[in-house]
Amino acid sequence: MPPPKTENNKERKQRGELYHAFAPDILEERYRAMAAKNRYNDNRDTSRRARVRLWRDITQDPRPLPSENPNPEADEDQFHSTDPWIESPIYFDFGYNLLIHPTAYVNLNCTFIDTCAVHIGARTLVGPGCHFYSGTHPLDPAVRNGTEGPEGGGEIWVEEDCWIAGNVTILPGVRVGRGSTVGAGSVVTKDVPEYSLVAGNPARILRKIESEWQGKGKGKGKESESAEAPMAEQAEKLEELEKTVG
Repeated sequence: MPPPKTENNKERKQRGELYHAFAPDILEERYRAMAAKNRYNDNRDTSRRARVRLWRDITQDPRPLPSENPNPEADEDQFHSTDPWIESPIYFDFGYNLLIHPTAYVNLNCTFIDTCAVHIGARTLVGPGCHFYSGTHPLDPAVRNGTEGPEGGGEIWVEEDCWIAGNVTILPGVRVGRGSTVGAGSVVTKDVPEYSLVAGNPARILRKIESEWQGKGKGKGKESESAEAPMAEQAEKLEELEKTVG
């Protein structure tokens, strides 16, 4: 049986349980995200500061921007390890479920169905036209019931130092292990072990990737720690949000 439309709807969504995507509380959040997305995609101010401000609006990041430095290069350097590089256009449903590490890069025209959290790890590169689908629908059409029925989901994790090549699709509940590469055009339907090269539809392991970083805990220096702090704050904020909704 599908859940009632008014009972802890957002809380269920965040956990990946069945929820109603067209209930008023969810629609309100999607409309907010739509406006934030349009501001980001339509922005003509190419400065790093302007883009970071709009990105933080998308993810509901409460951190204030640092004071502006009159030197443009010095001002841009202030955001070197605090916020990810996100090319526009970008598409998403909610925005606050985009947990993208400050040292990650997302190329243009990517789509995030962020019903549940989508995690992108440190130094990970995402190619153009990629799709991250953390939302899903019941298989039974009687339960699915068009826009009247419930939806579900599962968190997506892309760990640190991955390369997601162009036009890759990653499905709900999938984890891509650190140091892995997903070949262009692949559809990832199940977990990818760390330091693996996968490709195809569905993606399959082609070979292991040899790296001197394996087992050495790359990225634990001062720069990485400072970059991880904002992402941890955002994840903590999301957890608090989940506890208070209902």
